[in-house]
Amino acid sequence: MTPSWRKPVGMLAILTLILVWCIVIVSFSDVIGGWHWIAQLVFYVVTGIVWITPLKPLLRWMETGKWR
Repeated sequence: MTPSWRKPVGMLAILTLILVWCIVIVSFSDVIGGWHWIAQLVFYVVTGIVWITPLKPLLRWMETGKWR
C-alpha cells in the first residue's frame, strides 16, 4: 500500500485555512473591540465554530479522493 499524496496536501490546506481565517478575524479587531463584551463573545464563538464547516469535505477528500 503506497501512501496517498492527498493527506499531506490536505494537512497543508487545513493549516492554511486556519491561518487565513485567523488573519481575517483579527483584521476586524479594531471594530469588534468597541462592541459590548457580550457581542464580542458571540462574534468570537460563532467565528470560532464557522471555520470548521469546510473541513468535512476536505477530510472526506483526503480519505477517499472524492468531494461528495
